[in-house]
Amino acid sequence: MESKLHRKPNLFISLIPLFLMAIFLGIGYGFYQIRAEILLVAAASLTGFIARLYGNTWKELEDGIVESIKSAMPAMLIVICVGLLIGAWIISGTIPMLIYYGLKVISPGYFLVTASFVCSAVSLFTGSSWATVGTIGIALMGIAHGMGIPPGAAAGAIISGAYFGDKISPFSDTTNLAPIAAKSNLFDHIRHLLWTTTPAWLIGMIIYFFVGLKFKTQVVPQEEVGLILNSLQSNFHFHWMLLLPPVLILYFAVRKFPTIPGMIASSGLACVLALVFQRTSGIEILNTMTIGYQSETGLENIDRLLSRGGMMSMMGVTLIAFCAFAFAGVMQKAGMLTVILDRMLSVVKSTGTLIASVVASCVVVALITGSSFLSILIPGELFAPAFRQRNLAAKNLSRTTEDSGTVVVPLIPWSMAGVYMAGTLGVPTIVYAPWSFMCYLGIIFALFYGFTGFTLAPRKLEDETMQGG
Repeated sequence: MESKLHRKPNLFISLIPLFLMAIFLGIGYGFYQIRAEILLVAAASLTGFIARLYGNTWKELEDGIVESIKSAMPAMLIVICVGLLIGAWIISGTIPMLIYYGLKVISPGYFLVTASFVCSAVSLFTGSSWATVGTIGIALMGIAHGMGIPPGAAAGAIISGAYFGDKISPFSDTTNLAPIAAKSNLFDHIRHLLWTTTPAWLIGMIIYFFVGLKFKTQVVPQEEVGLILNSLQSNFHFHWMLLLPPVLILYFAVRKFPTIPGMIASSGLACVLALVFQRTSGIEILNTMTIGYQSETGLENIDRLLSRGGMMSMMGVTLIAFCAFAFAGVMQKAGMLTVILDRMLSVVKSTGTLIASVVASCVVVALITGSSFLSILIPGELFAPAFRQRNLAAKNLSRTTEDSGTVVVPLIPWSMAGVYMAGTLGVPTIVYAPWSFMCYLGIIFALFYGFTGFTLAPRKLEDETMQGG
């Protein structure tokens, strides 16, 4: 009786939800700019209808959704804490001070390498490539025009730097989403990511260094940088003690202490520093950590960079993750993911081809949807069981999804990131893409490590502890 009620779907039926999702996201999200959350709910609903035809009850599908989302809850708490932390760091003056001294290192003779480095530092501490490009990036493009530097090279250096920081920052939404999907640990993921990200970034920096030497005699227009520096200095009081919140986070990471207590401790310390150095009221600090900081420096670029953070700013990331995991939960409970995985594993004969399959899946999802989130979440959820079966640590999967998902999207002209970067910097995607070395060299290192086995970590019990909680 039970076997008749619960029929196992074949490969064709199991692939239908993925085709539906590709159509919904490719047309709805990619063409009509419909929010991905509702499209994922629609795909999950149709998948649930198919599952019902094969004998699954609503209660079973509901349990699948709950189990899938439950596995992501520890990481979702971290994502929310990231918003809290960013708000606290901004209102304390920590992030403004880092931006201020970062801009001071700009050198006329080494603009490309310096611009990429500054954007790397800013995005590392803000966790946002978009905010970095939309603020510091705009100022740097103005400087580049004044120096006669090719727009494509300048934009490529800026975007590479912005996505380097975004890719490995613990405050970045994609950096948090990758270990969510792969079920790895946040700081283990970041440390493992350095094996592919650092050499890709360094190769780009070396190229920027030598290409930029021809512009050594050019003069940087001081007005562009001066406005930003004066605005930051007049609105915030800087002191070396403002470095203590990031030092505290680093201490927790090095000692492998739980992530959430470290973030809360750093946020609390930043609140105290805000009271002491910025003379901010306690009510304003609490509101900032909830809804984000509202910058009113009078300089539009700086206000756009600093008006962010707060727990509420992470609700969008949390919602899209819930919707993606709901879809995955229905597919998992209906047995569709198992069917697809079994067929995939019958073709994948080596670890190298498994890594290559993840890379290809991430790139295809990125091309179809133009979304960094979905290019991480969907392949991450799909391939997680295969990595466990091959006794590979989950951080290998989370690293590969970031190498081939997060940083590829800005190189796609029809993606939201591609449209934003091109429009903000005034340089077509096809022009800056060849200069964005970090954004595609990471894929080469991911494939190299996959086929050689170098840096691939075996699965251990501690690797399965979600997000270091």
